[in-house]
Amino acid sequence: MAPPQKSDQEVAAEFTSYYLQRATTEFAEDLDKVRAADDFKNDALRILVGALQQGTAMFSPEEQRRIVTAAARTDTKP
Repeated sequence: MAPPQKSDQEVAAEFTSYYLQRATTEFAEDLDKVRAADDFKNDALRILVGALQQGTAMFSPEEQRRIVTAAARTDTKP
């Protein structure tokens, strides 16, 4: 039996988490350089995270659902 389909809000939340995880992995060195800068303040972290989150807007709800579904399949493989 197939699991119940997730709501658009659930998919969007999972996609945002997945997207941020991938972005921070891909840009880890660059993000470390930004965080190490002399003028980087703690409140800048919120701005940085918000800027990264805006990247999710490039993906339609259908694309987000497809990516979340594919990622879930990959995560459950032995």
